[in-house]
Amino acid sequence: MSTQASVRMNKVADKAGTEPDVVAAVRKWKSKRGSLIMVLHEIQNARGYVPRDVALYLSRELDVPLARIYEALTFYHYFKLEPPGKAIISVCTGTACYLKGSQALVDEFARETGAPVGGSTEDKLFHLQCVRCVGCCGLAPVAIVNGKTYGKLTPPDIKKIVHEWREHFAGDAPEEKTTE
Repeated sequence: MSTQASVRMNKVADKAGTEPDVVAAVRKWKSKRGSLIMVLHEIQNARGYVPRDVALYLSRELDVPLARIYEALTFYHYFKLEPPGKAIISVCTGTACYLKGSQALVDEFARETGAPVGGSTEDKLFHLQCVRCVGCCGLAPVAIVNGKTYGKLTPPDIKKIVHEWREHFAGDAPEEKTTE
């Protein structure tokens, strides 16, 4: 790596080192052997994803090669490398839900929101993901949106759920500026 590239990477990592949640996670886990996954979980839980500057900072502070950090980030489906949408839609695809039609729910959520499976809408309002059993087999098929569980779903139910969350976040849109 060139010296210039190394300097740029250190500047990016230094920026992450000023963020309290990142510093706290590193302090908490740094002295514990094999703690990389735990630090990554804390960052993921706090931010919804693990930004590149944080990965660079973790590499330096934990003395773990950046490649090793990205091995963990890309191996485990839990971790995201890009910020997810505000409404995280998790459709259970465990056995009971799958047998009761969860794939049709996934397809309908994708159609209604425009979010690809495993991705977010361009406006970052929705993020659609498939997850394994969520432990609500008696309510199959199930979807969870930002912690709210919806059970015994059918494809026609999806439009109402999407509308509910659009309304929920409607006040979060930036106000349009008008010129007079």
